[in-house]
Amino acid sequence: MTGMHHMLVHFPEAFWALATLMILIGALLPGRLAELSRAALLPVLVLSLLGALAAIVSGFLIWPLEANLASPLARNHILMAFWSLGIYSTITVLVWRTGEAAFDGTRRWVLVVLALIGGLFFATTGTLGGHLAGATTAFSEVLGLLGWEVYTTFYSPLWVIAVMVILGLALGALGLKGRRKAG
Repeated sequence: MTGMHHMLVHFPEAFWALATLMILIGALLPGRLAELSRAALLPVLVLSLLGALAAIVSGFLIWPLEANLASPLARNHILMAFWSLGIYSTITVLVWRTGEAAFDGTRRWVLVVLALIGGLFFATTGTLGGHLAGATTAFSEVLGLLGWEVYTTFYSPLWVIAVMVILGLALGALGLKGRRKAG
């Protein structure tokens, strides 16, 4: 049954990587490819969320919750999976609610920032999952250089929390500014 989880996790990761690429193309490039990326983004995001839910549910069905909570590595993996799901859920709602306008003005930069953060989160999720499966990666060394020892640390380094707060405030201010212009 563990093979089911290992197989399922590749769907949201592939769709999230594709969605991130589509957002970057749609936001930064002109022309037909950008138009196609913007038009096809919502179905890719919806498929990514369905895949993520299946992967997360399968993970909880396979391994006992007590085992997951006893390991800092497993807790970090679960935490990053939920952060990834949250970021891409937010992107999905933004694109669904605003459609093509999601790529207008400052909204485009909100999408780009969220996609890049989401990309880092799902890369971290996959790396931690690889460690749980016994397949380490070089990305773990990068995490270590940033102050995160994946086998023992269960926290967000202070600088990460500060960056998240600053980004949250900046994106909130951009949203309010855009709302005032529209209203």
